[in-house]
Amino acid sequence: MTLLVDNMQWVLLVCGLLTLSMAQAIFAPRATMRAYFGEAPESRAVDLLMRNWGMLVAAGGALLIYAAFTPEARPVSLIFVGAGKLMFIALVLAAGGGFLKKQAGLAIVIDGIMVALFAAYLLAKST
Repeated sequence: MTLLVDNMQWVLLVCGLLTLSMAQAIFAPRATMRAYFGEAPESRAVDLLMRNWGMLVAAGGALLIYAAFTPEARPVSLIFVGAGKLMFIALVLAAGGGFLKKQAGLAIVIDGIMVALFAAYLLAKST
């Protein structure tokens, strides 16, 4: 655990940059939806929702990057972003196996690793 605590700044930077990459949904909502879920309905409403989702996820990435340089912000940042990632994982798994073959499947694996690292860090800092 000491290794994780000592290197958490780097962990947060990598996790933050990976999470920040969802900004792609702001600029290319249909391409992002097609890559993640295998479908992209032609709808202005769907574009709006994908852009909003991308912005919220990217903001979480920015928060992780901020937390990398501001240790006192880490607990609340990790809990907030981790909860969002857990919800995404749960929703994709609840939707069935079809999405697991798309980029969403890779995203839930990476998000799961991030959540485990966040939890391990929080546990190590609380003891």
